[in-house]
Amino acid sequence: MSSSQELLYLNREQVAAVGPTMAEIIAAVEKGFVELGSGRVEMPPKPGIHPGEGENNFIHAMPAYIPAMRSAGVKWVSGFPGNQAKGLPYITGLLILNDPDTGIPLAVMDCTWITAMRTGAASAISARHLARPESSKIGLLACGVQGHTNLEAMKALFPLKKVMAYDTSAEQSRKLPAFGASLGLDVEIVDDPRRAVTGCDIVVTSGPILKKPHATIQAGWLDEGAFASLVDFDSYWSRDALRQADKWTTDHLGQYCFYRDRLGYFQQCPEVYAELGELVTGKKPGRQKPGERTFAANLGLAVDDMAVAPLVFGRAVEEKIGTWVTL
Repeated sequence: MSSSQELLYLNREQVAAVGPTMAEIIAAVEKGFVELGSGRVEMPPKPGIHPGEGENNFIHAMPAYIPAMRSAGVKWVSGFPGNQAKGLPYITGLLILNDPDTGIPLAVMDCTWITAMRTGAASAISARHLARPESSKIGLLACGVQGHTNLEAMKALFPLKKVMAYDTSAEQSRKLPAFGASLGLDVEIVDDPRRAVTGCDIVVTSGPILKKPHATIQAGWLDEGAFASLVDFDSYWSRDALRQADKWTTDHLGQYCFYRDRLGYFQQCPEVYAELGELVTGKKPGRQKPGERTFAANLGLAVDDMAVAPLVFGRAVEEKIGTWVTL
């Protein structure tokens, strides 16, 4: 590091180049949730603004401080569903990492790679506690960035063999088989969304987050004993399908209730059984019966990002990657 009055800038490619492996990210995010579940994280509900004409557009500020991981900072992240039609990414943003002793900014980095990887990691950590450990068949509904990273994370924890993948975009679907093959998985692209749900041990829905769910998945599609990770909140699911949940969990009850009561998401969803922090600390049991249908409706938390950002920063400094700029 050049001096305490300089910060390191890392662009998207540089973050990915020095980024930790998925196994390392899962370990870091899980440690963050242990700290959160033990009441040792400062993380206010994320405020947001909603510019533009689309009702599903958002830009959120996500601050967190994890003393045990010496990590403090904020992510400023946007999600604009209409960007895809413009050839632009749905998720974009920046992350600022601060020195927890002085408050001085240490780094500014693109947040899209971290967001994608830590979201998959959080899904897999939920699955570790809620899915059957022998799960071998996974269904993906939406094959974009989150489809890829959730698949990578689940493969890190489960003996997956078969992938059933559905996407309304044929272009998105074409990219997944090669990625799945690189993980040693057999990927089948299907044109009926039910085939990516029924018969699968794990189901991940990762389309755009919508205030008004399109409710594609119907009651009876998800098998008894299956686990579902709702990366897109509840957008893919009918209310009748959600009422079949035996356990409905989230990553943070306070933020979940804020989204439900103040912003209008998660309407008519089941009552929350547990937070992810309660599962990882053993305060509440996860799956208790083979036939339980279990769900994780994780919102994505600043603690996820701040658990990973110091790893990226440390490796960038060590490998002399990035650009130092004067404050």
